[in-house]
Amino acid sequence: MKSILGISAFYHDSAACILKDGKIIAAAQEERFTRKKHDPSYPHNAIEFVLNYANLKLSEIDQIVFFEKPFLKFERLLETYVGFAPKGFTSFAKAMPLWIKEKLFQKNYLFNKLKEHDENYKSDNNIYFSDHHLSHAASAFFPSPFDEAVILTADGVGEWATTTVAIGKNNNLEIKKEIHFPHSLGLLYSAFTYYTGFKVNSGEYKLMGLAPYGNPIYEDKIKKLIDIKEDGTFRLDQSYFNYATGLTMTNDKFDRLFGQKPRNAQKDKITQFHMDIAASIQKVTEEIMIKLSKSIRQEYKIKNLCLAGGVALNCVANGKILKEKIFEKIWIQPAAGDAGGSLGAALALWYSEKENQRVISTIDDMQGSYLGNEYDQEDIEKKIKKPGC
Repeated sequence: MKSILGISAFYHDSAACILKDGKIIAAAQEERFTRKKHDPSYPHNAIEFVLNYANLKLSEIDQIVFFEKPFLKFERLLETYVGFAPKGFTSFAKAMPLWIKEKLFQKNYLFNKLKEHDENYKSDNNIYFSDHHLSHAASAFFPSPFDEAVILTADGVGEWATTTVAIGKNNNLEIKKEIHFPHSLGLLYSAFTYYTGFKVNSGEYKLMGLAPYGNPIYEDKIKKLIDIKEDGTFRLDQSYFNYATGLTMTNDKFDRLFGQKPRNAQKDKITQFHMDIAASIQKVTEEIMIKLSKSIRQEYKIKNLCLAGGVALNCVANGKILKEKIFEKIWIQPAAGDAGGSLGAALALWYSEKENQRVISTIDDMQGSYLGNEYDQEDIEKKIKKPGC
């Protein structure tokens, strides 16, 4: 029996999972234990849970894999700051101490944190690093019921990629195309999350939920920010944004285009303006995802689609792709965001790197996503009756 521990951490939605011989045994987000929404910290509690559930000690785990490559991400940050210099020095000065202290030497940092779980864990020779978007793609393809599929992933940004197209066939997964930072559909959506007064990397679902109450009257103005090609590829006009090097998502030029400053959630109420803004960015997002889906269906002639990445959490856009009947079948990773990256990294290592045979299951490999902690009626009643609860 071979086991793999997958870990995602240090940005948002930290999580851990365990595979045994390629089978998903347990997976959990750190936020479920700390009660901190989107907890980005090292997932100590989640790792403890999956180890205990799998009845394994850390020293008994064969491989440990992290969901992205820190050095590539650091390279992207440095190149971005150099490319935009001298703009962004404040952001650069704030980011560098954290990178030098923890993130740049992440293998050593992970090793030291992992030793807290098991004093018999002695060597870091079994720690691997996956690619961010490969982890997303693997999380969608390998648990799917498809022998072959095209995998579309879209999010804010990984190392460099923000949108990727991959082809999965049996136990092989290969990324074919990428759109790179700073051109990002996820960051465009997050810019409007920020603009409407919601928290970035947390409040995007609120923006999506606000959209049905508005009319997409700002669609044409949004298309001044983004050049959308017929195949769904795109480029963002960076003169309207501040996320590449600044401490905010948008800038004054963005505000002038739409006629208002970003909403201050502490004092400003949501108005029809914000509802119409939400409807407009939702419509543009749906248009891009549909165009991307149509172009990759036509190019690769594959009937199955898998989706992952934070943008794949936009269930309304997913529904529009389904309604268009572009693909015969669609499978979406329920943990499409970074939490699912821990699972995808482990699956990519097991199938693509170790070349293990893939047996396609007719049942749900994700087990209904019920992969975390569980409580029976007696446990719940004891907790409710506990003083101070």
